[in-house]
Amino acid sequence: MSTNDNPEEPEGTGRTPESPKSSEPEKSPEPQKSPEPPQLPQSPQLPQSPQQPRSSEPVQPPRAPEPPEPSEEAPAQPEETGRQRLAAGLWPPRVSRAQLIVALLLFVLGLGLAIQVRSNSDSSALRGARQEDLVRILDELDGRTKRLEDEKQRLEDQRKELESSSDQAEEARRQTVEKERQLGILAGTVAAQGPGITLKITDPTGQVQSDQLLDTLQELRAAGAEAIQINGVRIVASSYFSDEDGGVAIDGKKITQPYEFKVIGKPQDLEPALNIPGGVVQTLEKEQATVAVTRSAKIVVDALRAAKQPDYARSSSS
Repeated sequence: MSTNDNPEEPEGTGRTPESPKSSEPEKSPEPQKSPEPPQLPQSPQLPQSPQQPRSSEPVQPPRAPEPPEPSEEAPAQPEETGRQRLAAGLWPPRVSRAQLIVALLLFVLGLGLAIQVRSNSDSSALRGARQEDLVRILDELDGRTKRLEDEKQRLEDQRKELESSSDQAEEARRQTVEKERQLGILAGTVAAQGPGITLKITDPTGQVQSDQLLDTLQELRAAGAEAIQINGVRIVASSYFSDEDGGVAIDGKKITQPYEFKVIGKPQDLEPALNIPGGVVQTLEKEQATVAVTRSAKIVVDALRAAKQPDYARSSSS
């Protein structure tokens, strides 16, 4: 019997023969993908240490290093006081260039202000003067101001007379004669008379010297004295005083005490000028001298000085 390669199928199965299969594989339907859930931000992963082999012994944590034991105890340093810290902060100074420039400018500014204040301050001798001296100086200034005002008024009257006079030449001649008389009184070449005072200084102990008499003369001149005579000696602008044995000399002529001043001027000005506190009278009384001041309506000054002719000076009108 012959054998076939394909076994025969049993009969009576009722199956129809299958159609031959195609060479292409059949595609199965793709499964539907479900929507993916939103992904959360992942935290950074720490680096994993390499795996160590497991051992049966427990792992012990590392021990902290122990501090080294000091071999010797360090000596304790003394604490600084506040004054020492302040001194250390101030010295040596730490100054920049800008600070030096600013300090120099401030120094120059302060120096200028000090000089300005010093120049504007009153540096005269009046700052240290006594009250008596200040009163005397003020009285002298008042008297001098009054005399200057009178002189100004007199000159204005003369100018008006010259302008209003019909004969101006005659008026000018009259005023010239009056001026000559006044200059003669000042120069001591003519006698003079008028109201004034008499000052008598008695010095029994001989303590009054020439400088004190000179101070008395200057006080009288400052008070407005116009003509002065001392013990028969006419006082002029060039008069000088000197000490002599047993007395005082005026212009080389010796005079002895009592010293008598004859002064022509306004008595209301002359006497108070001598009696002010700290003035002439008090100064002479400290020297054990006796001072007497007498007012008079008529004082005669008749001591004369010879008029000196100049050797070189000549009048410019000749």
